[in-house]
Amino acid sequence: MHESDLKYFKDLLHERKRQIKKNIEDAYREIEGLNESEANDEADFASISTDRMIEQAISSQQSRELVEIEIALSKISNGTYGICDMCEEDIGMQRLKVKPHAKYCIVCREIIEKTAK
Repeated sequence: MHESDLKYFKDLLHERKRQIKKNIEDAYREIEGLNESEANDEADFASISTDRMIEQAISSQQSRELVEIEIALSKISNGTYGICDMCEEDIGMQRLKVKPHAKYCIVCREIIEKTAK
């Protein structure tokens, strides 16, 4: 991979990392607001509880993505970025553009998804 490509993906990953951290902070504030709001009846309580679960699920998913981004950034630093963790072949540029923190090439990702079922 060319140095300019690595810089492009590094910048993209850092920007996504910044967005995710902001989203997690916003979700935390939203959950705090929900915790402080008063439920007047069962419907309010159910709505607040549902909103809290949704915010927590989103934050959890984004926290996992944040870990994957950190791994991708470390791979850029150690020269292994863009290489599939499973078959050790190059991950296609189009795949990396869609998911810059991808750990697997398309073929290996499909294998993993099929075996997970």
